[in-house]
Amino acid sequence: MLDFIYNTPTKVFFGKDTHKQVGKIIADYGYKKIMMQYGKGSIKKSGLYDEIMQSLNEYKITVVEKGGVEPNPKLSFVRDAVKIAKEEEIELILAVGGGSTLDSCKATALGAKYDGDVWDFNIGKAVAKDALPVACILTHSAAGSEMSNSAVLTNSEINMKKGISTEFNRCKFAIMNPELTYTVSKYQTACGIVDMMTHTMERYFTACPETDITDRIAEGLLKSIMENAKIVMENPTDYNARANLMWASSLAHNGLTGCGRENFLAVHQLEHAVSGIYDQVAHGAGLAVIYPEWGKYVCKYAPARFAQFARRVMDVVESDDLTAGLLGMQELREFFNSIGMPKTLAEFGIEKDNSDKLALSCTLNKSRTIKNYIPLGYQECKEIFEMCY
Repeated sequence: MLDFIYNTPTKVFFGKDTHKQVGKIIADYGYKKIMMQYGKGSIKKSGLYDEIMQSLNEYKITVVEKGGVEPNPKLSFVRDAVKIAKEEEIELILAVGGGSTLDSCKATALGAKYDGDVWDFNIGKAVAKDALPVACILTHSAAGSEMSNSAVLTNSEINMKKGISTEFNRCKFAIMNPELTYTVSKYQTACGIVDMMTHTMERYFTACPETDITDRIAEGLLKSIMENAKIVMENPTDYNARANLMWASSLAHNGLTGCGRENFLAVHQLEHAVSGIYDQVAHGAGLAVIYPEWGKYVCKYAPARFAQFARRVMDVVESDDLTAGLLGMQELREFFNSIGMPKTLAEFGIEKDNSDKLALSCTLNKSRTIKNYIPLGYQECKEIFEMCY
């Protein structure tokens, strides 16, 4: 097991009607003026917006609203939000939504305490040294951003999607009411299930010393996610299943499943190239296509590892490690398909001759390789993308 630091400072308020406590929670922290970011208006249609505002008004919290966060949140939106946050002297950024809204809020919080362009953090031009506090009311179980130290933005000017990880991205608190996920569509629910599974598997499939306890946590988490996914696909308002998935999304990306291990997140880099260029691709759906193909590509370099996953998680019965590992990836593909996820990039309208463009984007025009069981350079990335058809 490798040395590690495990830091999870986010305070979680989990359960029914917890979102109605938001005014008191913010007041108890001493904040009086906040920016509230949300998506394109679904929280108003559902009535959630009114319940939140009632609680905030009750505790005399001044709210500056910034609605309109898009999936694959855009740098242009964040730049405008940063400008407003500075002008209004905002004290806390509150995200009401899922991973995209949280990523937008985290980036806004960093930019509000920085004199340069917020994109500087994503490209490594600047290192975060301060940020406004961020909190959330979670409405979608997926990204785990409510407890993670990461945030991802899309720069539409150059079709690039890049993340930044810093402890300043940790939420001060997260309000998590599983009931708020009842209205999430089956497709988006499935995208979220894939996202939380891949956050776990990205940490599981790394070359490192023995880490049995972390392995077992990850394997149990994956089994639970798949079992509860089947329930939710049949009954979207099953509270216990929704609750299990909501908590799983947090545990999958708060660092727990990576303790004592290296973290590659190689497949996320591959997918960011796809959804960074093709905005119609939901992150989880892109991962569903790429992850099993990546697994088949690298399986031969770590057959024992892939075989362990196949036997413990996917219930594969096969004595040969390489054969078992490949079967595990096939079973994973079939599970993703069973919850309505796409099989190929062609289903997004992306033709196979775009594999070159995707590989160039992923490797920053052949200037980097992605750390993995083998280094993934331009040629390796191109071959993986070509397998996704």
